[in-house]
Amino acid sequence: MTKSRSVQTLAFGLAFLVAAAARAEVTDFKADLTGGSESPSTATGKADVLYDSVAHTLHVDVTFTGLMAPDVASHIHAATALPGVGTAGVATTVPSFSGFPSGVTSGSYDHILDLTSLTSFNPSYVTAHGGTAASAEAALVAAMLDGKSYLNIHTTEFPGGEIEGFLKAVPEDSATGLLVTLGAVAMLGLARARRRRSS
Repeated sequence: MTKSRSVQTLAFGLAFLVAAAARAEVTDFKADLTGGSESPSTATGKADVLYDSVAHTLHVDVTFTGLMAPDVASHIHAATALPGVGTAGVATTVPSFSGFPSGVTSGSYDHILDLTSLTSFNPSYVTAHGGTAASAEAALVAAMLDGKSYLNIHTTEFPGGEIEGFLKAVPEDSATGLLVTLGAVAMLGLARARRRRSS
């Protein structure tokens, strides 16, 4: 394979990756889980929630440790009246995320919610927000983007929630930026190779 053909192949490959990354339209939300307004708990946790607007999924990844009592439920609440403060009703699956560890004081959870399915939402949340999975998804995502949703872990000692954290959108993944940069460099190399061939 000639040098110009290698550059051309690389350019097309990187352009494909950049296009795929752009199509995914994933928004990353993160939260530090600490004792909330209803609990003096010193337990901690982290939540990483990825929303894919093309696949209509919510990838929920949670770790937690040091709960003062065994957990009984966990879910996302939305929408509070103001960003970053207050309480709201449960938006996602009740009584808890499907498969969330129960009866423990430390643990982890990794699950993908299908937002096209009504079973991913609290039925009363769906009713209050248009009556369809699509309308519930739109309301939940709007609350997340506005900083008006939080992930909560409820325990036997603190049924209103022992630890919680408001979900905040984080900047676009640096890997996407790297792909765009690499694609631009490859395209420049391809243009130079074409110029050399034509002169």
